[in-house]
Amino acid sequence: MHIPKLCLRPWRWRSHRQISFSLLLTISLTTLLVPPSLAQTPSIPSPSSAPLELDLLTKPKDYVITANTIHPERLTVPSLWWAQQNSEKKLLDNWIAYPASDKEPARVDLIVNQQIWSLLEYVERYDFVNRLGSAARNFGYNVRVFNYQKEPLATYTCNFNTSPALCTIQTTVKNKIGLQRSL
Repeated sequence: MHIPKLCLRPWRWRSHRQISFSLLLTISLTTLLVPPSLAQTPSIPSPSSAPLELDLLTKPKDYVITANTIHPERLTVPSLWWAQQNSEKKLLDNWIAYPASDKEPARVDLIVNQQIWSLLEYVERYDFVNRLGSAARNFGYNVRVFNYQKEPLATYTCNFNTSPALCTIQTTVKNKIGLQRSL
């Protein structure tokens, strides 16, 4: 009696299967291991390094908008009054909005109540910056957060040349001995 072999060339079937598995594994590992720097993602610009100009709160110039600026004929842009009214425990005290210039994109400098800011947990601060940053982003503005001592507390910076805009949040955290570090 002759018993036929079920698979005369088992290596072909295994080889094809092994190649498929190897290819899948290679693609998966390559996707996971390729550093983001090699990807073709547009970069997000650094936050503005211009100094905070608190004197503009009391002596505003024509080109800036503050929480006290009201345009008599149309909506004042950026409009952050609603966000200010809804901020936790009156955290947002004031802001200065600068229109875009040849040197820098449009930005809003938020001035927060330092006492309330210091009581917030990291997640609450992040949420605040994200909500106000999103509101300002809708008007084409980046955001920086300061206290009245002109200390930078956080930024919300976007690349508006992409659709949708790519944005990042950076915060500064003081440790228990008062040293600052950026996250």
